[in-house]
Amino acid sequence: MAVGLGEVLWDLLPGGKQLGGAPANFAYMMALLGHRGVVASRVGEDALGPELSARLRDLALDASCLQADSRRATGTVKVQLDRAGQPDYQITEGAAWDFLEWTGEWQHLAGEADAVCFGSLGQRAEQSRITIRKFLRATRPTAFRIFDVNLRQKFYSAEVLRESLQMSSMAKLNDHELPVVMQELGLEYREERGAAARLRSEFDLKLVCVTRGEKGSLLVTAEGHDEHPGFAVRVADSVGAGDAFAAALAHHMLAGSSLCAMNAAANRLGAWVASQAGATPAADPTVIEIVREDSPERR
Repeated sequence: MAVGLGEVLWDLLPGGKQLGGAPANFAYMMALLGHRGVVASRVGEDALGPELSARLRDLALDASCLQADSRRATGTVKVQLDRAGQPDYQITEGAAWDFLEWTGEWQHLAGEADAVCFGSLGQRAEQSRITIRKFLRATRPTAFRIFDVNLRQKFYSAEVLRESLQMSSMAKLNDHELPVVMQELGLEYREERGAAARLRSEFDLKLVCVTRGEKGSLLVTAEGHDEHPGFAVRVADSVGAGDAFAAALAHHMLAGSSLCAMNAAANRLGAWVASQAGATPAADPTVIEIVREDSPERR
């Protein structure tokens, strides 16, 4: 079971609205890779809330742990794309997902999870931050806890970054976020690989991943590192590509794959999503099969 924990919302893209929120995107990609994808979030009882719940079910995601809020609106994000398909986000504040509640149902879900993905944005409000921490503490020691950093606007702090890393198995961030995170934590940044290794050691993480957009990625563990140059694709938009990347990493971590195979699979899935419109494109069976079974020989 793979849980996307935190924000779920509608991305208001130039071409119309699409399901969004990094945790929900992660859960969808994990479902495509053969896992039970569960979204643990909160929506309003406005018109957008039931529509979002229905969309999750259409995508074969488990929405049984989606909370309903009678006082706050379903989350939305206005997304503007530049000429290269890179997104700029304007995120509505005070949304339903800012008020996640810790319940017995969620405690049970945490205890069953094999992988949980969460980020800094979902913790911008105190109530959700407290709930997310309780959820992570309630997971089994063997559960894979992925901190997909996702720095957005002003919605992060050194405290959130530090405590999230302390509760994680893996950290994923991009090459622009890494220097910011190191500075926030008071850690020296000289060059990328050394900084990633320092971050991994400082918080006793199993894996640190640094994504580089179309230039691939760097993976660092205690035993070594692996770099992948990425796959060249025609970019439709990059919304959700990083979430797909995180899902492929989680899939192969749970499978016990090599670092090289894991990196190749993550880059392949992320590149495929970037070549599609939106974060939750319909499955391409050929791509999914290759990602699920990726090996160094198929790089």
